[in-house]
Amino acid sequence: MPDSNQIAQAAAILAAGGLVAFPTETVYGLGADAENEQAVAAIYQAKGRPSNHPVIVHLAPEADLHYWVEEIPEPAHQLIAAFWPGPLTLILKRSKHIPDSVSGGQDSIGIRCPSHPVAQSLLRAFKNGRGGIAAPSANKFGRVSPTTAQHVRDEFGEELQPGGLISMVLDGAQSEVGIESTIVDLSRYATHGAVLLRPGHIDIDALTAVLGDAPVLPGDDSTNPRASGTLQSHYAPRTPVVIVPTSQMIPIVKQLQAAKRKVALLHYQPIVTDVEAPICLSRHAAQYAHELYASLRALDYENTDVIIVQAPPDTTEWHGVHDRLRRAAHDSLGVLARLLT
Repeated sequence: MPDSNQIAQAAAILAAGGLVAFPTETVYGLGADAENEQAVAAIYQAKGRPSNHPVIVHLAPEADLHYWVEEIPEPAHQLIAAFWPGPLTLILKRSKHIPDSVSGGQDSIGIRCPSHPVAQSLLRAFKNGRGGIAAPSANKFGRVSPTTAQHVRDEFGEELQPGGLISMVLDGAQSEVGIESTIVDLSRYATHGAVLLRPGHIDIDALTAVLGDAPVLPGDDSTNPRASGTLQSHYAPRTPVVIVPTSQMIPIVKQLQAAKRKVALLHYQPIVTDVEAPICLSRHAAQYAHELYASLRALDYENTDVIIVQAPPDTTEWHGVHDRLRRAAHDSLGVLARLLT
């Protein structure tokens, strides 16, 4: 873990307008001073991120939320008491003095308080705990999020060289959760109630237990605020990803092999088949999520024609995993038919 000198150095870099990659309990983030528009713009440049796509602002446990948001409805207080510090992002109305560069030009802002000890140390050191660190995942836009410091280094080779955009990477071991935070929109609570924009480790049952009523799903409401990681295509390796029901796994793999295709396999039940690059993950949703991104990255390095993923169970605790896999596979529609012709 980074020592106090490294934490102080990272905080100084952020205060000077630089970029620092750091660990959270979900994934590694690429951080900048949330109130420095030029620094936030450097995040977008490094990631290749569209400027209208918002980032999440990370705050220390002792931060003054009223500095960042106009109002805090009662459900926000309830969720904060239950889940902060932790993997929950709240969308609230942004205070007018906070630059809209962190919200993609919207009047809302995504905020969360991470539980990772390195993230908390950095947030407490940065501006004496009164600053906010804008930090999307530390990867190129749309790609698989990093869960180790080495993933960040692999992703941003040139940007980490002297004179590059990223000044420092804090190493805090592998992220515990492994997928991005749950996002709940409360910016329109009076008219829309609580809206679950992105599922995660904190599932809808846990949210319902605190709120009393289940948060609604966003559906096709065009007035939903844009939020991090909610594009249809996201979290994708370069190798096409195809999600396959368990009953079709072996037949499809055999067809691909008969067509001389190189196959990688990501599964959680024993599959008796001879593939070039198999990874078997846990049958437990939380452990599967912890291992998911590292596994997708490892399979991507195998240079196969396709990554076949066994469809996970369709139960509440798996919804976060389903969401990430669905987005990773979005641009691979039709690839299976092409590979089999």
